[in-house]
Amino acid sequence: MATLAAKKAFTIAPTVRTLASGVPHAPALNLAAKPLADGHGHGTSRADKPSAWASSTTLSSAGLVSRTAFTARPTGHFQQRLLSTSAAVKDAPQVPDFSHYRAPNTDKNRTFSYFMVGSLGVLSASMAKSSVSEFLVTMSASADVLALAKVEVELGSIPEGKNVIIKWRGKPVFVRHRTASEIEEANREDWKSLRDPEADSARVKNPEWLVMLGVCTHLGCVPIGEAGDYGGWFCPCHGSHYDISGRIRKGPAPTNLEIPTYDLNEAEGKLVVG
Repeated sequence: MATLAAKKAFTIAPTVRTLASGVPHAPALNLAAKPLADGHGHGTSRADKPSAWASSTTLSSAGLVSRTAFTARPTGHFQQRLLSTSAAVKDAPQVPDFSHYRAPNTDKNRTFSYFMVGSLGVLSASMAKSSVSEFLVTMSASADVLALAKVEVELGSIPEGKNVIIKWRGKPVFVRHRTASEIEEANREDWKSLRDPEADSARVKNPEWLVMLGVCTHLGCVPIGEAGDYGGWFCPCHGSHYDISGRIRKGPAPTNLEIPTYDLNEAEGKLVVG
């Protein structure tokens, strides 16, 4: 039966550098060995107690022969761990005090804010108006287009009882210098019984001059002057007949020939269409 031959234990002075946790820093020690159990019956070491480290162990086939252990004391102040070292938890967070940055007179700042907002609003409205005006100017008709918007005709060049066809905005315009008998015939008709009732006086500014668009109101054809069953205009495409006042009398056309916008200057003897 094998017996324990020798067992020695000693404590060495802290002649080596010790870490803040109280563990000595010595490369010659076997730090992989488990520390000794404490006196409280626990099998492992406590975090608030320096550990005892084994330096050498000799084993034989019969069991433990010798074991040497020592404990290095910490070189600095060592405090045992209390039950709790956590900071106290507060019920509500603390809000910073911004009173130092608060303006002493809020009414003055409010007046300044209103002034700045109003000034920026007026400036923005002015810029928007200028932008819209410039945009609309770019969309207006150019000078050459405006020149074609009106056509001037010399009335002295049109003899009585004759028609003249001019071009205005890409459409033909009939200008008729009517005779006295034609005027009488246009007024003699019962215009209230016509398909498109319209008096002759409502279609002319001067009874001698009849100005109409030369476009048939059926399908847009150009009627022939001094033709038809009523001595006015006749559309050979579908057989629409117009009288000497340009009113529809027969055929598929639904309305009378259209009267354009024109000005009659008898003093200068000119007709301006448009």
